[in-house]
Amino acid sequence: MNPRYTKHLLVLTVMFVLALLTRVQAERPNIVFIYADDIGYGDFSCYGGTGMDTAYTDKLAANGLRFLSGYCSAATCTPSRYSLLTGQYAFRNKGARILPGNAPLIIDPKKPTIANFLRDEGYATALVGKWHLGLGSATEPLDWNAEIKPGPREVGFDYSFHIAATGDRVPSVYIEDGYIVDHDPNDPISVSYGDPVGNEPTGISHPHLLKVQADEQHSGTIVNGVSRIGTMTGGHKARFVDEDMGDVFVEKAVDFIEREKDNPFFLYFATHDNHVPRVPHKRFVSSSSIGLRGDAVMEFDWCVKQIVLALEENGLTKNTMIVLSSDNGPVLFDGYWDGAIERNGDHQAAGPWRGGKYGRWEGGTRMPFIVTWPGKIEPGISDAIVSQVDLFASIAALLGKPMPNGSSDDSQNILPALLGHSPEGRDYQIEEALGELAIRQGNWKFIPQGGSGVVRHRLGIDANENTPVPEDGFLFHLSEDPMEQINLASKYPHKVKELMGILKEVAPEKF
Repeated sequence: MNPRYTKHLLVLTVMFVLALLTRVQAERPNIVFIYADDIGYGDFSCYGGTGMDTAYTDKLAANGLRFLSGYCSAATCTPSRYSLLTGQYAFRNKGARILPGNAPLIIDPKKPTIANFLRDEGYATALVGKWHLGLGSATEPLDWNAEIKPGPREVGFDYSFHIAATGDRVPSVYIEDGYIVDHDPNDPISVSYGDPVGNEPTGISHPHLLKVQADEQHSGTIVNGVSRIGTMTGGHKARFVDEDMGDVFVEKAVDFIEREKDNPFFLYFATHDNHVPRVPHKRFVSSSSIGLRGDAVMEFDWCVKQIVLALEENGLTKNTMIVLSSDNGPVLFDGYWDGAIERNGDHQAAGPWRGGKYGRWEGGTRMPFIVTWPGKIEPGISDAIVSQVDLFASIAALLGKPMPNGSSDDSQNILPALLGHSPEGRDYQIEEALGELAIRQGNWKFIPQGGSGVVRHRLGIDANENTPVPEDGFLFHLSEDPMEQINLASKYPHKVKELMGILKEVAPEKF
């Protein structure tokens, strides 16, 4: 064979292989979930928020697709996080409720999750931030002073740096790869949500030590001047400082990005802002005009900036898909008198929607929902109905892979909507609050009788209301009645029957 021809053929072959590898790489983007806590539909400026300048989140939205009908699956944190990672409605798992800090892991390690799916596809996977899905086994007492497992590693995360539950629940420590950070074996940790452990000051015994006064539920052991739910003793070197939490989580997330920049990775960055206790770093105090709740949202926005900058500085922007959303609707008072009600002014944390955290009103589960992928997603606004429960199936479709055996059918492939290729998402959205269900289809919203028979609204301590659901349920037309005030159930019984039929088909055990 002519040497020149052989050389030419070799060059063409190399070029073809490189082009093929480039194509494969382009279809295997890095995936980053930025998950806010208790941040509502109307909290960011790009969703109409006032009193805060969320410039970095707004920039992300301007460069990507901003959804007007994006949902979490439940109006409380643990169920939404369960659905996000497993692709299954949380009401199918009786353990998927708001968990104490010492609850066992509620995800079966044998169950497919988006993390172990991506890990099996060659992705480096990391959890940084809030976990709140339980740790340890249900059959054995959890020893906080040894390796803590099962936990994030057992459900698919190669690396994890997190708090066990929420900042208002003990233990008030960081856990890295299954071990408490800065743990001192000479100061062993004990945690209880029943009979108190230790004799440390609590919010009830020593209220004068508190940075912010709390209700009785949140008046357990004082850590860093904040009383918590539950009691703990020991671990004094390991206890976190609330004001530094945002910085610590960002540092760990950026370290992971830089460490894995040459490999495809999945980062689940679950911030604590703006869950109570709202104790932002001093850099953000008074950065908003609506008090500590707004300041904590500003801290979240800064965290978004740091993640985006890390991607830019490592040349990863064009090959990274970012999904930003929140775990449930907003709440003003949630156990600590931090001025959130008094300072709120005209700010509408749930945007035009009624309600917030804990409730089946639209504000409980309709979330800010932003997806970016430069060069792949055209900037814009979409009214497609999209849900966090669908991210698992959609990302599997993005990689051209089937859902793993044992996956839930609840997760739907809505990739065309997420990429902006289709104005249509899922046909209907199931909304859950404390085990009770509702459904939205098109502009129709139906809330049936069920569970306790009430629809909760808990935005502030003086705004609690228990609204009984009539026998035929509530039927609202959201485009004309976003505040869910005009019940149309008696006027459109056929629509009530249709939507109730879907609920019975999806969740026969609930009706």
